[in-house]
Amino acid sequence: MSILQSIILGIIQGLTEFLPISSSGHLAIIPYLLGWPNPPFSFLVLVQVASLVAVITYYWNDILDISRAFIFALRQRKLFMTQESSLAVYIILATIPAGIAGLFLKDLVETAFKTPLAIAVFFLITSGLLALAEKFGRRFKSLKDIHSKQALIIGFFQALAIFPGLSRSGSTISGGMLQGLERPSAARFTFLLAIPILFAAGFLEIFDLLNAPGSSLFIMYIPGLIASGVVSYLSIRWLIRYLTNHSLYIFSLYCLFMGVLILLFQQF
Repeated sequence: MSILQSIILGIIQGLTEFLPISSSGHLAIIPYLLGWPNPPFSFLVLVQVASLVAVITYYWNDILDISRAFIFALRQRKLFMTQESSLAVYIILATIPAGIAGLFLKDLVETAFKTPLAIAVFFLITSGLLALAEKFGRRFKSLKDIHSKQALIIGFFQALAIFPGLSRSGSTISGGMLQGLERPSAARFTFLLAIPILFAAGFLEIFDLLNAPGSSLFIMYIPGLIASGVVSYLSIRWLIRYLTNHSLYIFSLYCLFMGVLILLFQQF
């Protein structure tokens, strides 16, 4: 991987991690369409870590409030005593399905990254989920209105996104909207929910990378990581504002276009 490829893929990661159009799908298919070698799996995880830094930076004050409330509630043995402590519990619950999927399906996911047909199908599924959420989501609840069962259901939607082409933010926002959350609240919960998953995946991959031969290749990743972090932060800020007054249909159409494009490319 060249430095230029690292930067381009980092920008793509930053644009697509939080927009509901699948960063993993783009990082898998763009090199294929351009004739580049597949990026190392470690790079794919580490650019997500850069996105993690961006979302932590954006929601830093919220994270502090939620963490303090949860620790205090834990000491009082009343986990649902405040809205912030309840939100921490819901984030933990919603993380469980994706965590289990990540542990047991890693090899299958790596194989999917090398299968354009599978990526095309997952893009089409993302398109359908976004359209269904807009069509059938009631969208009148804020985060203070959700409960444990809804959080767990949203977590199962996030678990779907372990495969490339199935957008993590798209699946989770769709799951939130189908549970009645308004768009900005669904997006906020989605971004907060990304933190533990991205952290766990990044920690494990960095550990493996530092203990593997040729770990010095990490230097080639740095430009892409910086690009990913900066663009991710800008994408979060833009999407939260966009969803206040706009639907998900434009993203649904884009994922439909990507899925069809990949299928057509396969024929030539």
